[in-house]
Amino acid sequence: MKKPIDRRSFLKLGAVTGLASGFTLAKAEHNNANRIRQYTRLGRTNLEVSDISFGSSRLRPGEEYLVDYALDHGVNFIDTAESYTRQNSERVIGNALKGKRDKVYIATKMFAGDNTSRTTMMRSLEKSLSRLQTDYVEIFFNHALNEMPRLKNDEWYEFVELAKKQGKIQYTGISGHAGNLVECADYALDNNMVDVLLLGHNFGQDPAFYARFIRSFDMVANLPDLPRLMAKAKKQDVGVVAMKVLRGARLNDMRPFEEGGHTYAQAAFKWTLSNDNVDTAIISMTSTEKINEYLGASGERKVTQRDFELLEQYARLTDMTYCHHACNDCEGACPSEVPISDVLRSRMYATDYGDLHFAKDEYARLDSNASACLSCDGSPCKDACTHSINIARLCGPTHLMLS
Repeated sequence: MKKPIDRRSFLKLGAVTGLASGFTLAKAEHNNANRIRQYTRLGRTNLEVSDISFGSSRLRPGEEYLVDYALDHGVNFIDTAESYTRQNSERVIGNALKGKRDKVYIATKMFAGDNTSRTTMMRSLEKSLSRLQTDYVEIFFNHALNEMPRLKNDEWYEFVELAKKQGKIQYTGISGHAGNLVECADYALDNNMVDVLLLGHNFGQDPAFYARFIRSFDMVANLPDLPRLMAKAKKQDVGVVAMKVLRGARLNDMRPFEEGGHTYAQAAFKWTLSNDNVDTAIISMTSTEKINEYLGASGERKVTQRDFELLEQYARLTDMTYCHHACNDCEGACPSEVPISDVLRSRMYATDYGDLHFAKDEYARLDSNASACLSCDGSPCKDACTHSINIARLCGPTHLMLS
């Protein structure tokens, strides 16, 4: 039995082993059962979706073969958005699904602001449908919702009612992974506004994970209130889709610790899917090799001791740099109103995902950026992160990298 580690030791290990990002990719021995083995009812929609589903935020022209490969291996739910890869994600999916539309469920999204009109929303939906080469989508999300005024915009609900009546969408929901996620999702559930929730959720946001090997660890109390929220959604028969499951997806860092066909990615999926309140998990599928690896966890809702060891190792590697985006403890710390968690989320796309183009696109969409950090001594945010991330050391360089 492993000796529990204290907070200081845990943080020191995270800082030291962060150097592991220099490892080159070592090919892991993946589970040969690389196809979907479980389909789950997505709440009140009654859609039976694959438990591991296709995320397309990084899907680029010429990658129709990835969609084909996933479908051939049992994936039947695809998540996209008008903003992904500058609208190319929807185009690629549309090309790939010619003659196959009846084999898959599609969710797409738009960013509807607090003053966006129903006419603008309908125009956005129709453009998405054109790119997807379909007459309808099963689910349409209000994308990255993190402000209550956006949620309370009556134009969205009038648009949804009309789009449903016209047969252009079947169900609706909100997606989110930022600081006010719990507040917004609670309100949406309390007012019966959604059929599906798309939530940023992974093992590192669950107090039950840290409770296994850390005693009285302060950060546990500051983690998002997502387990309660997901249970609430399940009680109301609202579907729950988990994203950000790999917690930064620094898979190369974990290859030296993987053996016997067990991988960190599979362990992370199994942790998320072991929660009966989660219906499916979406993941960016960027290669056939990774699709094989990810689908090796399909149908597995029991986390083994080896899985826990891999998750713990990953936490040690990343906890000094990974931002808990929905934590929100740092909100208001910056006098220049730098959106710290959004800046660090964009950084994750570049440094952890290794996708600089996607990171720059996401950073460019922020209402304000981290330019103020370049002339700041870092004192305002010095102790703002309750997870002990050195905000000042990360935000300025992020602005230089992504501007």
